[in-house]
Amino acid sequence: MVEQLIRIGIVGAGANTRLRHIPGFRKIEGVGIAGVVNSSDESTQRAARELDIPRTFSDWKSLVEDDEIDAVMIGTWPNLHCEVTCAALAAGKHVLTEARMARNLDEARRMRDAAAAHPDLTTQIVPSPLGLECGAAVKELIDDEDFGELRELVVIGATDSFWDDTQPVHWRQQSSLSGKNVLALGIMHETVQRWCPPPVRVFAQGAIFSRRTSTEDGTTVKPDIPDSLQVLTELDGGDAGGRGMYHLSGIALHGPPLQIHLYGSGGTIKVEFGSKERVLFGRAGEDELREVEIPAAARGGWRVEEEFISAIRGQEEVRLTDFATGVQYMEFTEAVSRSLDSGETVTLPLEE
Repeated sequence: MVEQLIRIGIVGAGANTRLRHIPGFRKIEGVGIAGVVNSSDESTQRAARELDIPRTFSDWKSLVEDDEIDAVMIGTWPNLHCEVTCAALAAGKHVLTEARMARNLDEARRMRDAAAAHPDLTTQIVPSPLGLECGAAVKELIDDEDFGELRELVVIGATDSFWDDTQPVHWRQQSSLSGKNVLALGIMHETVQRWCPPPVRVFAQGAIFSRRTSTEDGTTVKPDIPDSLQVLTELDGGDAGGRGMYHLSGIALHGPPLQIHLYGSGGTIKVEFGSKERVLFGRAGEDELREVEIPAAARGGWRVEEEFISAIRGQEEVRLTDFATGVQYMEFTEAVSRSLDSGETVTLPLEE
């Protein structure tokens, strides 16, 4: 059976769109990349040539409103995610948007509500890739009686990505572009919320150590997003609810890479993210953690484009990541931001 052609319009052909999304779409029968628009005419024309995309547009609104576009892939920075998503849905287009979902919780909720107003259209956020490979195995270990009850959650990610002050200010250091998304907080918490109860209380502290002052185009801008962040959480579960601790940094030399630790009443799980995801597990009475061998058939992987197209065709539901889930992690980043601003603990969930 030949599937009806789905024509994709690209708003922002950035690195991830080039590396993953365009090749992913082109592997699917009956899907075509129909058009592209970037932030400037020069970069739009270059992307069209390099990626062999037949049509270009002068601005994203023209692409979104074009009758020959069926679905929109948003590969821009978070500052445009809400506006483009809402316009695309109003124009009758399916939407796949890069993470983070938006700049802030208000924009994320607007996107969620716009999607709810168009239930016939598919909406999806590119998921955190962390845990896609080992997620099912980790969930199985958490549910194992040998692990017991979750007592402590530790999230770590200390890199030197913003340590060098001779480099231009990165867009992830500018709230006008990235919003309230601090370092790897959103991407790590999205993975955490697949495995753990939601937080009900949040306390955060942070600092900006970077002395960068200019962007790549020479504009004078100082970073206004923390490059050092520590967060304490209380997880849902009443008096027996677990406790969480996040340490994220962009200015740590030789710091520990991205990892998640889960400490239970009967065992410990450690997940290390890198070129290959490693899961380690140790039970009470054992001398050390051992690496869990995950059979190839049990390993997950990247299937974002396939899931999006299958959902459009009514073959499956969007699981990673739907807009409701995106709002949940955006609520967490909002709570962290409010705690940073006030110096006080913030209770979740936040009022609508």
